[in-house]
Amino acid sequence: MPDTDTLKAEIKRLSAQALQAKMDLHDLAEELPIGWTEIPALAQRAHAAFKLLESKREALKLQAALVTSEPAPG
Repeated sequence: MPDTDTLKAEIKRLSAQALQAKMDLHDLAEELPIGWTEIPALAQRAHAAFKLLESKREALKLQAALVTSEPAPG
């Protein structure tokens, strides 16, 4: 399992990617009906980005819970 700092950095990167996908979808919606054929691909990209981001956030929560529940050494 990746360490906490690695997960946080990955979450930051994935968050930026998800935000970009959201903005791309928003921009496409504003320009409709131009580009309407791009809706499924762009929506899938946004969905995948947010799904991966959510899974990494859950992994970070799980890791934090494991760290706090470990007995103190000694």
